[in-house]
Amino acid sequence: MKQPSALSALVEALRALPGVGPKSAQRMAYHLMQHDRAGAEKLGSSLLFATENLKHCAKCNTFTEAEICEVCVDEERDPALLCVVETPADQIMLEQTLTYRGLYFVLMGRLSPLDGIGPKEIHFERLISRALDGIVQEVVLATNFTNEGEATAHYLAQTLKSKGLKVTRLARGVPVGGELEYVDAGTIARAMLDRRSV
Repeated sequence: MKQPSALSALVEALRALPGVGPKSAQRMAYHLMQHDRAGAEKLGSSLLFATENLKHCAKCNTFTEAEICEVCVDEERDPALLCVVETPADQIMLEQTLTYRGLYFVLMGRLSPLDGIGPKEIHFERLISRALDGIVQEVVLATNFTNEGEATAHYLAQTLKSKGLKVTRLARGVPVGGELEYVDAGTIARAMLDRRSV
């Protein structure tokens, strides 16, 4: 039996989500249609509202409904500090630590030449002009510690340092509450290399 075209379209749309394969997408679609039509309508209207109202902040590139986001207009933040992150989700995690009071620039990705993602796709020119605004004194690179994140940090560091800016990188090491015997060797090695005075 052939699936109705409306259902097939829903399954295909759900497959766009990360980590959702054909079977999972089909289960979600059937669940929404069989057991939660109100939830499906709410999901659909929320997606439509988000796509119509969310845009990129003119200063930091994160998602916002206004021209400039709440963080960028907050006068209590330190404009001399600029933290570069890959995604808005990374920015939220840093904000939840309550330890950083500077401003941000959100790349909306990371360099990945094999996937066709180069400097243009991560808004490199916008970041450079923001970092060279005459106010920023230090750029904190907070890209992820993946191969692509490390390559992105390296590329950005070389460029920003050549422009005379102070560039720092998030430290890596043993997690809080972690016991050495349960931590992987790569993390311990990095913690040893990044050790600091006490």
